Amino acid sequence: MNRSSGRLEDGRFRDFPDLLCGDDLIVFNNTRVFPARLYASRSGAKAQPVSSRNPAARDFLKGRVEVLLTRQISQEPNEWECLVRPGRKIGVGERLFFGKDDELQAEVIARGSFGERRIQFRPATDFFGLVERLGHVPLPPYIDRPDRPGDRGRYQTVYARERGSVAAPTAGLHFTPEILARIRDRGIETVQITLHVGLGTFQPVHTDRVENHRLHREPYEISSEAATAINRALDARRRVVAVGTTTVRTLEYAAGQSGDGGVRAGSGEADIFIYPGYEFRVVGALLTNFHLPQSTLLMLVCAFAGKEAVLEAYRHAVQQQYRFYSYGDCMFVE
Repeated sequence: MNRSSGRLEDGRFRDFPDLLCGDDLIVFNNTRVFPARLYASRSGAKAQPVSSRNPAARDFLKGRVEVLLTRQISQEPNEWECLVRPGRKIGVGERLFFGKDDELQAEVIARGSFGERRIQFRPATDFFGLVERLGHVPLPPYIDRPDRPGDRGRYQTVYARERGSVAAPTAGLHFTPEILARIRDRGIETVQITLHVGLGTFQPVHTDRVENHRLHREPYEISSEAATAINRALDARRRVVAVGTTTVRTLEYAAGQSGDGGVRAGSGEADIFIYPGYEFRVVGALLTNFHLPQSTLLMLVCAFAGKEAVLEAYRHAVQQQYRFYSYGDCMFVE
């Protein structure tokens, strides 16, 4: 999609390298999804008592709980922000046991403002090794099936490196080693940054005024090498191509923190919400999947290319039977 003319052109992703300019700088988000969905049994310490005459009482009190780890708050003690289901039955003080032999144990220590819980794990040797073994790939809710072993590879970019996301930066799922090699062969510069994607990215907007919607904070890191390359491209008025909305938000948040229009190296937590009216400081082109209605992701794309033009592109995509969402097709907006 051309932002200036609104012109639409259909193609295959294998031709993406040919759409790039020789002096482009491509920025990838190298976050790695980990199996953040865990299942636990509860101690029943904070459950409402059930009649002793009910033979299902014990199973009810110690029933299965789904825990989705969304953000690590601290390493020592090992505290996490998470979503739990059934949420209303899991109060502060409830203890959770993971694995057949209770290899992981945690206690709910606080409630959050978005309905999430904060839990603290007991010390465990190789915590992430246990999570990798006991956990499940946190597929989006619109993929209505249990995760499969193949999802551990498919729901991951080929350049994923830094563990920490509960959702894949899905625009990157289209890349293969061969396509990356073609980009390198053309001499096009690439850099990697990190933003660990949380569930807030995919939450629909429920407020009447879009300005009142708030995003969860998500950890990010931009190395000094990446910041130098990005600022060098901006100074030379070269185009910065962002792979995915997570990359856009990281770059634009970092530029907003710098105060001078460039991108500052460092780490922190980004909570930028981009919607129509926003003036982009860094990103000049965007590769992105097709997003859910009423989502902050769709609003970001509309801010970048114009609401009417983007919705017209979406109508075209529907007519051409494009696939939407995480495992779907993509759009290059320039």
